[in-house]
Amino acid sequence: RLGLERADTAEKALTVIVDLLEKYGQGGNCMESQMVFTYYNSFLIADRKEAWVLETSGKYWAAEKVEAGVRNISNQLSITTKIDREHPELKEYAKSKGWWDGEKEFDFAATYSYVNTARMTTSGGRYCEGYKLLKKHKGSITSEIMMEILRDKDSGINMEGDFMTTGSMVSVLPQQPNLPCIHFFTGTPDPAR
Repeated sequence: RLGLERADTAEKALTVIVDLLEKYGQGGNCMESQMVFTYYNSFLIADRKEAWVLETSGKYWAAEKVEAGVRNISNQLSITTKIDREHPELKEYAKSKGWWDGEKEFDFAATYSYVNTARMTTSGGRYCEGYKLLKKHKGSITSEIMMEILRDKDSGINMEGDFMTTGSMVSVLPQQPNLPCIHFFTGTPDPAR
């Protein structure tokens, strides 16, 4: 929200977020119940001209500029070796902890995935299923198709049970500046409603 408030491009919003991350860190329980469950955050950041994926682990982060195709995130690190911006100490910190030898190609997801305080056991399947649904409609994704994907329970995109999907958002960002951007938000926790 602060990225949206303080920046007029996706890349500037990314800078706002990583600057705040550096200054204040992140944390807090991800659930309202008594069970303690925390994990670090990922962001899809887009404007009319470009899109970025930002993934974090503590104060460390990596960002990938989305060049083409479809891209999704889902409660796991997915940025591997295509890193377009990064925390200045990202690799040195990993090396100092013995997570990366400094010799082989640096892979953010492989190096930092097991650092998170908790990992959702179904995130791999959910991430892969989301990618499959997006790829199936590549080149013809409309707001209606995106809403259909976000309502999908079989894939795990729309979660039920102990971990529930609590909200979804679909944005239409035309490249033509004379056309308005349109944003759809769910009014209930379950996007299927």
